[in-house]
Amino acid sequence: MRNYKHLTFTDRLKIEAWERVGTSPRIMADELGVHISTIYRELKRGRYERLNSELITINRYSPDIAEKKYQDNLRAKGPGLKIGNDSEYAAYLEYKVSVEKYAPGAILGEIKKKGIIFHTSISKTTFYRYIDDGVFLTITNKDLPVKRNKDKQKYDRVKPARAPKGTSIEKRPEEIEARETFGNWEMDSVEGKKGTKKTLLVLTERKTRNEIIRLMKDKTAASVLKELDAIEAEMGAERFALIFQSITVDNGSEFSDYEGIERSSTGEGKRTTLYFCHPYSSYERGSNENQNKMIRRHYPKGYDFTAVTPADIRKLEKWINDYPRGIFNYYSSSELYEACLNSLFVA
Repeated sequence: MRNYKHLTFTDRLKIEAWERVGTSPRIMADELGVHISTIYRELKRGRYERLNSELITINRYSPDIAEKKYQDNLRAKGPGLKIGNDSEYAAYLEYKVSVEKYAPGAILGEIKKKGIIFHTSISKTTFYRYIDDGVFLTITNKDLPVKRNKDKQKYDRVKPARAPKGTSIEKRPEEIEARETFGNWEMDSVEGKKGTKKTLLVLTERKTRNEIIRLMKDKTAASVLKELDAIEAEMGAERFALIFQSITVDNGSEFSDYEGIERSSTGEGKRTTLYFCHPYSSYERGSNENQNKMIRRHYPKGYDFTAVTPADIRKLEKWINDYPRGIFNYYSSSELYEACLNSLFVA
C-alpha cells in the first residue's frame, strides 16, 4: 500500500521541481503514491525564505532542508529506537493516525487481528511515548482523539420537575441496562454550526455499538419521525420491530413525539418501545456519547453540515462500524452486529 510510504530524497527532488512549475499538491501526491496530507507536511518541513533578485522575500521548498530534518529526527532519538529500523511500519502507523484517524490502540489491535507482518513492533505505551517525544515526522498529539479520563465521573441524579410524557428509563429492564440482549438502541442528535439547520440523527445499538446515522434537514420531531419511518421501510416492519426492540432518548424536543416514534409507519401496531432518560443525565446514554466523539473526529463541534451529503454520512457510518474496538478484542461493531443479525434471522 504505497499511500503510507516515507518519502525518499529522490521524491523530495521531484517535489522541488514540481513546485517551481506550479504543480498542485494533489498531482504531486498522485504521482508519488502518497496521501495529499503527506505532501502538505513535506512542503512545510522543507520551507525556507530567501531574497530574490528584486530583494523581495519569497518562500521556497528545499529538498536538502527537508531531508536533513528527516535524518536529524531519526538520529536524535538514538540508535536504540526500534521503529527506526522499520520505515514501512512507521509510515503505516503515521498514515493510520493522520489520515484514517485511528487511535494507537486500535491500530495495533487491528495489525494483530489481521496478521499484518512488519519487521518490528511496539506496544501501545511506546506508541504514545513516541508521539509525545516527536519521533514521528507527520503526527503529534493534536492528531489523536481526546484522551478520556479513566476515573469514572460521579454524577448527581437530577430530580425531574415532572414525569416525562413517555416511559421513564427507570422502567427499562435490567437486561437492557446490562447490554445482555441485542436490539436495544440509544438515539441522539448531533447539531452543526450555530445558526444552521442540518442535523445528524444517530442511533447506537447498545450491545454491539453498531451505528446508524441519518442526515436530517432540521432538528425537529417531524424530521426524526421521517428518518425512522424511512429506516423501517428499508428493513420492513417485522424486521424493524425485532432489531429495534427499544430506543432510549433524552428529553430533547426532537424526541417529543414518543407515540409517533413507537407506532409503526404501516399503521399496524407498535414498532418499538421508547425510554426517556432523566434530565441532564447524558451518561444514561453512554454509548451515544462515546460514538458522538467518534463523529467529532471527522466533523468537529461547530462544523457546518450544510454542504454535507448523505454519501458523506454513509462513509462516516461505515468508518465507525468498521473501527477496531478494544472492548471487543479489536473486532468491529459491524462484525458483531452481523453475527447478531444472523443469530436473530437465520437460527
